[in-house]
Amino acid sequence: MSNDGETYDYIVVGAGSAGCVLANRLSADPNIRVLVLEAGGKDDWIWFHIPVGYLFAIGNPRSDWCFRTAEENGLNGRALAYPRGKVIGGSSAINAMIYMRGQAADYDHWRQLGLEGWGWDDVLPVFKRHEDHFAGASPFHGAGGEWRVEEPRISWPILDAFRDAAEELGIARIPDFNRGDNEGSSYFQVNQKRGVRWSAARGFLKPVLHRKNLTLQTGCTVDRLTIEDGRATAVEWLQDGVRRRAAAKAEIVLASGSIGSVQVLMRSGIGPGEKLQSLGLPVLADRPGVGENLQDHLQLRTIYKVQGARTLNQDYANLLKRAWMGIDYALFRRGPLTMAPSQLGIFAKSGPDVERADLEYHVQPLSLDKFGEPLHPFPAVTASVCNLRPSSRGHVHITSPEPGAAPEIAPNYLATDDDRTTAANAIRLTRRLVGARALARYRPQEMLPGPEVGDDDEALARAAGDIGTTIFHPVGTAKMGLASDPMAVVDARLRVFGVEGLRVADASVMPTIPSGNTNSPTIMIAEKAAEMMLSSRKRH
Repeated sequence: MSNDGETYDYIVVGAGSAGCVLANRLSADPNIRVLVLEAGGKDDWIWFHIPVGYLFAIGNPRSDWCFRTAEENGLNGRALAYPRGKVIGGSSAINAMIYMRGQAADYDHWRQLGLEGWGWDDVLPVFKRHEDHFAGASPFHGAGGEWRVEEPRISWPILDAFRDAAEELGIARIPDFNRGDNEGSSYFQVNQKRGVRWSAARGFLKPVLHRKNLTLQTGCTVDRLTIEDGRATAVEWLQDGVRRRAAAKAEIVLASGSIGSVQVLMRSGIGPGEKLQSLGLPVLADRPGVGENLQDHLQLRTIYKVQGARTLNQDYANLLKRAWMGIDYALFRRGPLTMAPSQLGIFAKSGPDVERADLEYHVQPLSLDKFGEPLHPFPAVTASVCNLRPSSRGHVHITSPEPGAAPEIAPNYLATDDDRTTAANAIRLTRRLVGARALARYRPQEMLPGPEVGDDDEALARAAGDIGTTIFHPVGTAKMGLASDPMAVVDARLRVFGVEGLRVADASVMPTIPSGNTNSPTIMIAEKAAEMMLSSRKRH
């Protein structure tokens, strides 16, 4: 081992969405030395910055870890690609760029679980603190922060018609999904700046890399933490074929996400004792919740052929139009190349007995078999719908002590009767939406799941298993909880139970999944974590 002999105050493992925020905040004091270790590389590829680049980044080993799930019973035996960003900025460099907080009740539920400081009134000021909203400061939004939020720079008449259809069904038009109750239809606000993707690296990390007390290392596969007398004291990683090590005087914080942080914890001897022993790993902290409680939003990608509507399918197929897209973007930073994967959002209830919106639609003026494959050669729209609060729970486990080994990811989709009923109701609601008067002029024809699928619960749930895929929102695998909860991994201050000097600050700490896209909630968690870490430092 090459012992580099370097000692820092803080070591941040991961320069994804959370790690970029932690790096920024912890290094703001020039007297604090911070090391950030990122397994991926620099964001020096054009498709990390042009918004439509997600089409080329997802599934590409240059930009995506290209994980796969286990074969899932709920998906009728299918395994899924499970994208995760492989670059500074993490998944914020390849995701949908949708700015979404979730619902106030999500965070109030966390507080009701006994997690003080995590209610809506607690987290709203944190969201606002780092926000730079296009409409300026208001009771719900901030201005001047690092996290830029803008309106989309392109419109599609067929999406306007979808809003009209939703209104026919009693789903109101609303101006903003981020005020605590997101039920209604609106266009998604996006993390872009003048038509360029605004990743966490662009917003939080790159502007402060000039700080002499901040060190970023890329291409670092973190193997394990050194734990001495119950305290995490150092990090060991592999870089360019060499094993390296650095020590932390104050704290180590894992920010590698719901997949990566679990892998580091388990290889370090922190996790389910029997599982660790079966892999020949020492059990330094028996925490059975590490890797459990995996939650994700399963999107049901219903696809409809349309007539007489402009969609990206035929625009992209036309060479002249495709050339104009490039010119329009180069000169004016507008047009289809600025598109997020989804433009229109609809939040709705799956049934009359549901208290608050439990379905989210991502409506897209395009269709394809899966990301990374060509668009269909005919005009079509995709109305992708997910259950916002699934009751199914899965897991992430390491399969080997070797740091390069792929983990076992088993989301366990559609494992509960509730989730299968919600999936059936989601497809029914989609059919009602598409059957509304507002869309009749486009003569929509159902491609997926297909008109041959009947209306009974079992047929629809099975169809959901055939067309469902991840919407890239894994959370919960190192959940926050009370000391009395044996499955909790961290406390309300994100400190790992049973190990001093170690925190986790990323989507893995969410006890339950928010009712919306998860990237900005992850950034909020990192903002709070940095505040907690610095306040602990002052007390000492």
